Amino acid sequence: MMQRWTLGLCFCIVGLAIPTPAQAALNCTVSTVGVAFGAYDVFSSSPLASTGSVTVRCTGAQPGLNPISVSLSSGNSGSFQPRKLFRGFETLDYNLYLDPGNTQIWGNGTGGTLRYTSVSSNRPITLTIFGRIPPGQDISAGIYSDTIVVTVDF
Repeated sequence: MMQRWTLGLCFCIVGLAIPTPAQAALNCTVSTVGVAFGAYDVFSSSPLASTGSVTVRCTGAQPGLNPISVSLSSGNSGSFQPRKLFRGFETLDYNLYLDPGNTQIWGNGTGGTLRYTSVSSNRPITLTIFGRIPPGQDISAGIYSDTIVVTVDF
């Protein structure tokens, strides 16, 4: 009986003496390629489409355990439906989507928008931003722009 107790005590001491590995802090970096639509033809009956991308790389992740989400702001219009490109006081409606079918507006999860969600894998994730300008908008020639903020929560 005494041998078992001693042996059990030895295992407990050894188990407590083994240090646990330190967990690295999750760290993410983001890079983007903007959506550049090019020239909009006011006489075209087809939408103008283009793509951009967001690349997120997180390190220090435990595989399958570190959720991340990527949100896009509403831009200078303050609305997701539609977002607006500006040239002075003139505007051109457009939107950004998670899918090539332009059915999932990429936003922050509010107002009918979605955000991209995944689990970090310690490898870069490149996400395509699908942009679309609807046809039939009567605007004057010039450069229209908007600024979108990308937010990564991890």
